[in-house]
Amino acid sequence: MSTAGKVIKCKAAVLWETKKPFSIEDIEVAPPKAHEVRIKMVATGVCRSDDHAISGSITTPLPVILGHEGAGIVESVGEGVTSVKPGDKVIPLFSPQCGKCRICKHPESNFCMKNDLVQPRGTLLDGTSRFTCKGKSIYNFTSTSTFSQYTVVDEIAVAKIDGASPLDKVCLIGCGFSTGYGSAVKVAKVTPGSTCAVFGLGGVGLSVIIGCKTAGAARIIAVDINKDKFAKAKELGATECINPLDYSKPIHEVLQEMTDGGVDFSFEVIGRLDTMMSSLLSSHASCGVSVVVGVPPNSQSLSVNPLLLLLGRTWKGAIFGGFKSKDSVPKLVADFMAKKFPLEPLITHVLPFEKINEAFELLRSGKSIRTVLTF
Repeated sequence: MSTAGKVIKCKAAVLWETKKPFSIEDIEVAPPKAHEVRIKMVATGVCRSDDHAISGSITTPLPVILGHEGAGIVESVGEGVTSVKPGDKVIPLFSPQCGKCRICKHPESNFCMKNDLVQPRGTLLDGTSRFTCKGKSIYNFTSTSTFSQYTVVDEIAVAKIDGASPLDKVCLIGCGFSTGYGSAVKVAKVTPGSTCAVFGLGGVGLSVIIGCKTAGAARIIAVDINKDKFAKAKELGATECINPLDYSKPIHEVLQEMTDGGVDFSFEVIGRLDTMMSSLLSSHASCGVSVVVGVPPNSQSLSVNPLLLLLGRTWKGAIFGGFKSKDSVPKLVADFMAKKFPLEPLITHVLPFEKINEAFELLRSGKSIRTVLTF
C-alpha cells in the first residue's frame, strides 16, 4: 500500500529542552509539498554539532528533531521535483545548493544563501515544518532532521547517490567525512610533500588526516590530549602524534621547532578558541595556511594581532569542506565506491536508533569516533 500523499506515523528522537536526553516519540510526518522530498531514513551518524545543539551552544528553535548526517531512500516527492524519484538512495544536505544565489554561482564558494545555519528558522523553505508530535509542531534542524524514521527536506537539500552504495557507511559523507576531507583537499589545498598539523582527532579530524594523505603531504602531525586516539590517527596517515600535556612549552612552539618555523598547513578541528590560536601560530608566519574546521562556541570572539597575518600567513574556514553539496556528494560517494578513501575506520559503533542517548554518551566520553544509528 503506497504511503505517497498520506501522513506517515513513525518514531523520532525529539529534543524538548536543552541539556536533556532525547525522547523517542511517535510523530506524524506530513507529505512533501511542492519541491520537497520525503525520505525513509536508513542510517544516521552522531555528530558533535548535534551535541552543541543539545547543550545550547548552537541555538535552534525547540522542540526539535536533530540529526544532519544521514542517508536514506526517497519515499515520495512533491510537485515539481525532478532531481530524485521514489526509490532513489539519497543523502540529505545540511548545507543546501540552490544553484541560483550569489554563493552557488561563485566558483570557489559553497555556503548557499538558502541555508538554515546562520539564523536557524527550524523550518523548510516555506516557513513551516512537516513534523507534529502530541498535537504540537516540531521544528526541523538544518534542513535535514535525520533523527527520525522519516523526514522531509527541500529538493535543494538532497543529493541522489549510487544505488549500490552502503547507506550505513556513506551517511558520513553527509557531514563529518566531507567536512574534514574537504578542508584538506579543497579549502587548504594541501600540496604534495608538505607538512601538516591536525588539532583534534575525532571523526572530522581523522577525515582531515585522510585528506592530507590523499593530497600527498609528507608529514602529518596529529595533536590531541587523548593518547587513545593516536593509533587510529597513524592507521589513517598521521606520521607523528603529539600530546600537548607532555610539554612544558606551548604546543605551537613545539610544532615550530619540529618543522623549521611552522607547518605549511594547520587545521583546528575541536571548536575551542585557544586551540584555534595554537593552530594559527603553528603554521609558518610567511607561508602557512591555517583552517578553522571546528564549530566555535556562540558569542565568543578571539582577539588577534594583525601582525600574525601581515607576513603572509593565511587564515581561513569553510562549511562542509568547501564542497558544493548537491554537485559534490554524489562524486564523493563514487570515490568511496572506487576505494579512493576509507570510511569504515571512522565508524567505531553501530547501534539501533532507539539507543541514541547511549550514542551521545559514547561521544561525550571520547569512547567513540563515529557512532552510526540504524533504523
